[in-house]
Amino acid sequence: MLSTRRKNPLPAIRRIKQELRERAKREQQRQSRRLFQEANRLKRLPLYLFTILDELKAKAQARGVDVIDLGMGNPDLPPPPNVVEELARQVKKTENHHYSRKGGVVERRLNEAIAQWYHRKFRVTLDPASEVLPLLGSKEGISHLSFALLNHDDIALVPNPTYPVHFNGVVLAGGVLYNIHITPEGHYLPDLEAVPNSVLRQSKLLFLSYPHNPTTAVADLKFFRHVVAWAKQHRILVIHDFAYSDFVYEGPRAPSLLEVDGAREVAVEFHTLSKSYCLPGLRLGFGVGNRDVLTSLAKIKGYMDFGIFPAIQWAAIEALTGPQEYVQHVVGTYGRRRTQFVQGLKRIGWDVPSPKGTFYVWAKIPLKYSALTSLEFATLLVQEAGVVVAPGSGFGEYGEGFVRFALVEPEPRLADAVKRLARVLSMED
Repeated sequence: MLSTRRKNPLPAIRRIKQELRERAKREQQRQSRRLFQEANRLKRLPLYLFTILDELKAKAQARGVDVIDLGMGNPDLPPPPNVVEELARQVKKTENHHYSRKGGVVERRLNEAIAQWYHRKFRVTLDPASEVLPLLGSKEGISHLSFALLNHDDIALVPNPTYPVHFNGVVLAGGVLYNIHITPEGHYLPDLEAVPNSVLRQSKLLFLSYPHNPTTAVADLKFFRHVVAWAKQHRILVIHDFAYSDFVYEGPRAPSLLEVDGAREVAVEFHTLSKSYCLPGLRLGFGVGNRDVLTSLAKIKGYMDFGIFPAIQWAAIEALTGPQEYVQHVVGTYGRRRTQFVQGLKRIGWDVPSPKGTFYVWAKIPLKYSALTSLEFATLLVQEAGVVVAPGSGFGEYGEGFVRFALVEPEPRLADAVKRLARVLSMED
């Protein structure tokens, strides 16, 4: 159980620092005792902090704590009933339990549905046969693209902080990572002109994602026009992760990069059914844009996986072509949560900016705890408040000093989380 008495935070902070040091030591010893060592490419990856958070969460629950998990962006709302019904109907069909093959009926229909969806939302016309590629989730496609395109001396330009697969895929593929520090002062948009020419000459990819995870920033068409012109000048492919396209709360809708004239000459864009349709378990995403790039991605996928379960493809078609009021309901729900949670944090003295997009809140660690790393502060919140958040350092080195809240709990639970956080902020020095 969590104590409601006002505490001195210093003993807890000392304990947390010691626990994390001991955990790192144990992990190092465990790795050294392994008979079969991991590949060096895995050792280049940063620590996967969600693993630590899951352990902390399990320990808190073992103590009887009712943990409020705002760490992972795992949608909590149920999926559209019509999509679930279609999935259940298709699972019962024997013919859907064979391998998925390019050119089949459902495969062709899914590509057409994706192209229709893009035209309806963004007025972008795509060739379903060559400019659309369904994926086992957008994360899979983004990571495999680095394998398809990067040689060991090719540089990938990655704004930092960012969604980890943008840099993890580069590292695993053996490419060279160049971090572009994005800041609140620059509206979390990369300053492409600041990249040295010596770096640009070896650069092959630029990763973008707006609305942006974790910072919640949005970008407009003016920015994308500049990106496309810059990419053409330097012959660099732009990879736009568009997972949160529907999640904008202020101002106009989020534009597609492909709305810019000539963008598909230098760009591909990735989307997913995980967020807008609350279908993360379905593992269905898609890439669109430059046909040569998508051909290379399909080629490497042909060596590493073998298609998407046809029943899932039929369900995805239903999601994309069926009634879209459900998406509006989802976005409206997260919008109300955003308003409530941000106002609650402000009331308890934690002044955070109101997110313009996504369903996250990107919060600078309060001054009182600014001497802690983001992992240490996240650990403190689990142990003292029973609230799980994502440490900013999990999104790259320039995420240090921040934490990310995922608004994936109902409003009463978010209100409870604010009350618990208030107790941590009021702990006496």
